[in-house]
Amino acid sequence: MKSKENSTVLEKQLLDDYKVGDFFLASPSQTLLGKGSFLTVPSDAENRDQMKSLAARVTAALKAAKEQGHPNPMVTGAVPFDYEKDAQLIVPEMIWSSAPLQDIGTSQPAETSKPNYEIESVPEPARYMDGVEQGLTHIKSGHLDKIVLSRSLHLTSSETVNINQLLQNLARHNKNGYTFAVDLPQPETENAEFDNLKTLIGASPELLVSRTGLQVVANPLAGSRPRSDDPTEDKRRAEELLSSTKDLHEHAVVVQAVAEALRPFFKKIDVPEKPSVIHTETMWHLSTEVKGELVDPATSSLELAIALHPTPAVCGSPSGLAREAIQEIEPFDRGFFTGMVGWCNAEGDGEWIVTIRCAEVEKRVLRLFAGAGVVAESKPEEELAETSAKFQTMLRAMGIDAKSLN
Repeated sequence: MKSKENSTVLEKQLLDDYKVGDFFLASPSQTLLGKGSFLTVPSDAENRDQMKSLAARVTAALKAAKEQGHPNPMVTGAVPFDYEKDAQLIVPEMIWSSAPLQDIGTSQPAETSKPNYEIESVPEPARYMDGVEQGLTHIKSGHLDKIVLSRSLHLTSSETVNINQLLQNLARHNKNGYTFAVDLPQPETENAEFDNLKTLIGASPELLVSRTGLQVVANPLAGSRPRSDDPTEDKRRAEELLSSTKDLHEHAVVVQAVAEALRPFFKKIDVPEKPSVIHTETMWHLSTEVKGELVDPATSSLELAIALHPTPAVCGSPSGLAREAIQEIEPFDRGFFTGMVGWCNAEGDGEWIVTIRCAEVEKRVLRLFAGAGVVAESKPEEELAETSAKFQTMLRAMGIDAKSLN
């Protein structure tokens, strides 16, 4: 058995060994580091809905990797929000695992200088609030129960972004969440070296679904409050969130949708009657753990994740109509934001995380994303403030003090 000291060394080593282009995921259950690409899960060019064949393509890729001599194939990567876009999933050549990142510091020296950033809001705050009003119009007309509307920050740095340091900072300040880094596809050029890489990086608080043997856990989050530096006020916000009619309704919509999507796969399902509150460094969230036991052991974690994706926590309800409204209202492509990041092995076990509190990084440019759930009781200025609070996870890791982005 490893000693606690040796285990911590190994955990730090995996974090320190990360290089741009690798797959990294630190969760409350384990830490994973994947290097190289043994095999890529192909796209389905003939199918407009990429999700319909994704699980089968992943199963075929895992089987092919095993037949080609991979000792322990595992698919890792990211799936986008839009069903029509390609997933970025590979079987790494090598993958290491260790215990969770607990009580971890950083062996890398602190940066002696901080780059300057030019920040552009997309859309501008006033236009985002107009979008929330459009969402409320859809809800009041009876077309939607909920819609999640997001905005983006485009940051241009004076220097090349230090992705390794950014990942270290995210891991150090989000020990109870899910810290990740995934290599994203780029158009082929004559020079496909480091400068052509794009990285999806973040620290999500939300587990979409995990499978270990026949046991499955999903942990939807919906309903939020920003944290306060004052302990008394911070406690008051958590208690107020637990009693908020608006937030409890928003949360119930998500939990009901998650339970309905998973129920056909389960022998039995456990759905708590009331949510609890969990916290990150920047936010309070209403949380419910949905648990169940699979009927069919052949049902993989990815199949479960696809059945859930996207949940009302990141899209809305009904999901199809909410997706259409999002495409009309939001002035940008979400890409992999509000998609999922994770892994699945040949036995079907795996862990898939909702891709929030994240950024896409390319050389000196970052795109940050944050969204807020809009229901009938929502107010545009409050949803704007919520997105500003959610940006803080990435901004703090970047060393940016931007408490007010409105």
